[in-house]
Amino acid sequence: MDGLMIAGVLLFLVILTLAMGVKTVPQGSKFVVQRLGKFHSTLGPGLNIIMPYIDQVAYKVTTKDIVMDIPSQEVITKDNAVIIANAVAYINIVAPEKAVYGVEDYNLAIQNLVQTSLRSIIGEMGLDDALSSRDQIKAKLKAAISDDISDWGITLKTVEIQDITPSDTMQSAMEEQAAAERQRRAAVTRAEGEKSAAILEAEGRLEASKRDAEAQVVLAKASQVAIQRVTEAIQGNELPVMYILGEKYVDAMAALAKSDNAKTVILPADIPAAIQGMMGGLKK
Repeated sequence: MDGLMIAGVLLFLVILTLAMGVKTVPQGSKFVVQRLGKFHSTLGPGLNIIMPYIDQVAYKVTTKDIVMDIPSQEVITKDNAVIIANAVAYINIVAPEKAVYGVEDYNLAIQNLVQTSLRSIIGEMGLDDALSSRDQIKAKLKAAISDDISDWGITLKTVEIQDITPSDTMQSAMEEQAAAERQRRAAVTRAEGEKSAAILEAEGRLEASKRDAEAQVVLAKASQVAIQRVTEAIQGNELPVMYILGEKYVDAMAALAKSDNAKTVILPADIPAAIQGMMGGLKK
C-alpha cells in the first residue's frame, strides 16, 4: 500500500515536472523566460521546452500591432495660441526582452514621449501652420520618437494626429476676429461702392454740363444766324419783326400763365402797340 502511494506521488511529480517543462506559446505572442531570476531566452509561437523549477515564464508579450491612444492635451503655439491636440500611435514589439527590461512601463513611456514631442513640435509653429500642417507634424513626430523607442525593442509603425483644434477661449477669439474681418470687408466694399457712385455721378454731371454748354453754343449760333437772316429779310419792314416778336410775346405769356407761381396774368389791350414800344426801345 505504501509502495503504491509512493509510486503515485512519483508519477504525479513526473507529470507535473513534464507539464512545467513544456510551454505552448500561441501565435502572435512571445514568452520571456527567466532562469533563476535572470533573463534566459524568448519563446516563440509553438511548443517549447524549458527547465522545470529553474526556468520561469516571467512575461507574456504580444507581437501584434498595438494601438495606443494618446490623450488630449493643451499645447501652446509659437504665437502663444492654445490648442488641443491628441494622437494615436501604432507600435510593434520586435524584441520583447528589451521592452520588458529596458523600461518600466513601455505603454506609459511611449505615451509621455509622444505628448512631449508633440508639444515641442507644435510649439515651434504658428497657429495657422499648426492647424493646417498635420502631415508635417506627423512626419516630425515619427522621426522624433522612432529612435528612442527602438532602444526598447519597439518599432513605431505610424503615428496619426487625431484632433488638433483651438481651445474654447481661442475659438471665441477667432470667431470675434473673423466677424470683425467680415465687418471690415463689408465697410470697405460699401465705401468703394459709394466712391464709385460718387465718381460716376460727378462724371455724369460733368458730361451733362458739357452737353448743356455745347447746346447753348449751338443755340446761340442758331439765334445769330436767325437774326442775321431776319435782318436781311425785313430790310426796314417792321411788319415781319412785329409778327415774330408778337409770337414770342404770346408764347411767353402762355408759359407765364401755366406757372405755379402765377396768380393773375394781365395782357395789354393793344398788343401791336406794346410790340411797337418794344421795338422802339430796341432801336434806341
